[in-house]
Amino acid sequence: MKTKLDIARNWLPRYTGTPIDSMGDYFLLTNFQNYLEKFAGTFGCNILGEGRPMQTSTNSAGLTMINFGMGSANAATLMDLLMARAPKGVLFLGKCGGLKKSTEIGHFILPIAAIRGEGTSDDYMPKEVPALPSFKLHKFVSEKIIAHGQEYRTGVVYTTNRRVWEWDVKFKQYLKQLATIGIDMETATIFIVGLVNEIPRGALLLVSDIPMVPEGVKTEESDKLVTERFVDLHLQIGIEAMTELGEKGEPIKHFRY
Repeated sequence: MKTKLDIARNWLPRYTGTPIDSMGDYFLLTNFQNYLEKFAGTFGCNILGEGRPMQTSTNSAGLTMINFGMGSANAATLMDLLMARAPKGVLFLGKCGGLKKSTEIGHFILPIAAIRGEGTSDDYMPKEVPALPSFKLHKFVSEKIIAHGQEYRTGVVYTTNRRVWEWDVKFKQYLKQLATIGIDMETATIFIVGLVNEIPRGALLLVSDIPMVPEGVKTEESDKLVTERFVDLHLQIGIEAMTELGEKGEPIKHFRY
């Protein structure tokens, strides 16, 4: 295996337990097994890759969902391996912490950019390169949010490798200085590695906690309530946006810096 493509073609099935040619042209990415189970249940399709690092499910319309786990390293790995399939569009359905008073639990965020605080993306592009989504893909997502009678926020999110930081007053002051709207662990990585691999990409983030105040830090109980109230809609919007994109077949251009 001499080239990156050679490796990706060998490793994508190894990581997912799924043949490349059985995957669709459009992808939904998630960190959560319950999203994948809901997707498979909605369309009556199987979940492949039990016992592998990443599991998949593909419906009859050619939309594939992958649970890649948590964190920027896993996100980068998957976005590298997906070059073997050359997706026409990838949408990350993630959860994030809201960092402004205007972002409440249950709100949706369509990030216009992500600050690369996670470090993983530094292995792919110079630090000066902004982490950006494919805006045409976000157009389809925003239309579906509005069609469901929902509001959404736009702004810059901060992506970090830190997981337990909610106690750190100095770090929270730093986030305030950045004027970011949300914080997560994967968005910047997906945007940058998608750019490098010429994969059209986007992210629809669900605000699941308000970590800047002690009473807003996520707990098992609060996360359960978020799942019960908002996850079905989050998934449905993603499915509808990527399905319509596939049906219309509009190309999403990507530009190299």
